[in-house]
Amino acid sequence: MRVVIVEDSGLLRDALTRLLADFEIEVVAAAATAEDLRRAAAEHAPDVFVIDVRLPPSFTDEGVRAAADLRARDPEAKVLLLSQAVEERYARDLLAQRSEGLGYLLKDRVADGAEFVDALGRVAAGGTALDPEVVRQLLVRRRAIDDLSPRERQVLELMAEGRTNAAIASRLVVTDRAVEKHVASIFGKLRLPPSREDHRRVLAVLAWINSD
Repeated sequence: MRVVIVEDSGLLRDALTRLLADFEIEVVAAAATAEDLRRAAAEHAPDVFVIDVRLPPSFTDEGVRAAADLRARDPEAKVLLLSQAVEERYARDLLAQRSEGLGYLLKDRVADGAEFVDALGRVAAGGTALDPEVVRQLLVRRRAIDDLSPRERQVLELMAEGRTNAAIASRLVVTDRAVEKHVASIFGKLRLPPSREDHRRVLAVLAWINSD
């Protein structure tokens, strides 16, 4: 896997580079600005970009806008956004457009190297990786969430993170069959068509999250 990192903090940029190297992932460029991102994209065509939400000069939404521009120019571009805190508006805007090959994680998750690399791999493969806290904040906005049981909420959050049924079963320490039943119930309550395709399932969940 070939990665471009765009992060204004030199310490975090170096830490990410070392972390990925430990997992035998090649960092082909490590940049600090949106302009650097554009140059790196043209020069390296990596498998996935890791981009800070807030970049110079204003440290507001430069990273988000750069990611959106990148994906508009190259529909195949895969992006994992990193944020210090949940930026719900940015998450909604990006996911409402196209969630394939897109991730949104809090920087705290980098501390768990294996989890971070797992999320990065899902994004590089064209899937979705959402931070559990981002998912929770998006879900609590929806009244229909009240119709779900506590266990169904857990399953839905893990689905929205991009987890497979087997991964959900392992995380919750239940059987695959139990997860299948919960998924069927969730789709029924949310009036979403069930699908055995994990990616389509994530898209359906995100469509529900972003609907009015």
